[in-house]
Parts: sequence; structure tokens; C-alpha cells
Amino acid sequence: MGAAVLFTEHTGPQPRVLLVEPTYKEGWDLPGGVIEAGESPQAGAFRETHEELGVQVAPGRLLLVNYAPPRVPGGDSINWVFEGGALDEAEIVLQDEELRAWTWCTAEDVPRLTNPRMARIVTAALGAHLHGGTVYAENGLPMA
Repeated sequence: MGAAVLFTEHTGPQPRVLLVEPTYKEGWDLPGGVIEAGESPQAGAFRETHEELGVQVAPGRLLLVNYAPPRVPGGDSINWVFEGGALDEAEIVLQDEELRAWTWCTAEDVPRLTNPRMARIVTAALGAHLHGGTVYAENGLPMA
């Protein structure tokens, strides 16, 4: 299982989301990571964002639960995305071992920076953030 946080910035005409660039894979991602044994998804999201970004922001409401089908290598997974709200970028201190960089981007920027599944996840989570509620998705596609 994995947990992530959607941090948003609403200073321009479109909201922007914070993405991070991992050192261990191609493409950009939401801040977050693998939930440890015995750890709740919300606690995992807090721990991972603190480790990666150096911030201590309690994750807010649940925006998205995503089921990802089995991939090679590995099996299926469940990913939880929580609301992070606004973030003071002056507080960000990247964990150099895991992250190369971070950036704010609009919804239109997300598909060119991330893989297609992550783009769908970010888009669905941003929609839940903007319109309220929680979304259930499979492989990043919201289910009715």
C-alpha cells in the first residue's frame, strides 16, 4: 500500500499541485511512499511527506483511493491520496537520497511530467479537492 499527499496552491487562475521528482525512477510523482507494516495510511502519508520534504503537515481529508492492478514485478496495490492544503515552499527541504527536485504545476502540466496512471490519479485527486468528496479509482480511472 502507498500513501501520498496532494498539496495545492491557489494563487493564479488555475490551482497548481506540488510534484516531486524521485531519484530512483523516471517521471514525477506526488509526495508520499510505501506504508509500513502496522502504519495507517494517514500516518504513512504524514511520515513520507516529512521524510521527503522536511515538512510536518498533518494530512487532511481523504481525496482518493486507487486500486492498481498487478504489474511486473510486483502485485496489485492500493494507494491513498490525502489533502495537504497550502504549503509554505520556504519550509521544503528535499531528502537528497530520494528526490531530485520539486515543482508546482497546473493540471495541464501533469501529463507531460508523470506517467499516464499517475496523471489520472493526480487529476482525479485534484477534482476531489476542488469539488469535495472522495473518489474511488481503478488504475487511476474514477469509477462511478
